[in-house]
Amino acid sequence: MSSSKTGYHHGDLARALEVAAMQLLERTPAAEISLREVARAADVSHNAPYHHFTDRRGLLKTLAERSMAELVDTVRRGAVASDPRGELVGAGGAYIRFAAEHPNSFDVIYDPTVCVPGAPTEIMAPLIEELEAVLAAAAVANGLDAPEDVAALWGLAHGLGTLAAAGHLTLDAALAALDAAVDRLV
Repeated sequence: MSSSKTGYHHGDLARALEVAAMQLLERTPAAEISLREVARAADVSHNAPYHHFTDRRGLLKTLAERSMAELVDTVRRGAVASDPRGELVGAGGAYIRFAAEHPNSFDVIYDPTVCVPGAPTEIMAPLIEELEAVLAAAAVANGLDAPEDVAALWGLAHGLGTLAAAGHLTLDAALAALDAAVDRLV
């Protein structure tokens, strides 16, 4: 398999572009990533991304979808514990940790111009449902079964994650705040 910027030939262009874009997202906010920059990072012609993404917004939607899949997987793994409280703290802590460790990915997931509230993409919709289901299961296991309880817990984790990602709280302080809040709730 070979590639060149003048005469593109790539075995799996879609995968190469997505991998390059996700690598860029680790160090660059989504708002600053261009299709040309993704092409350069994937070592393909500057027109090659248009074979996979219709435009820059299509690129951002893909970044949001892939980031949400990672967040869901992280939260699902965090929710595995031997006791209900551990599930709740583990799921919330995983959410906060993801936000703090992958702030650009976290931001693109919740960018309302990319993932329009009430109108998620076909790929994003089931991911959102799965994230809500994992958080709801952890809440219900702790006797917090009202929809507003689940929303409150999601909001708590999201807010603490946002504060940690922005540097207003250390990760340790955000995790300690979650733990203290869970103690008061359950």
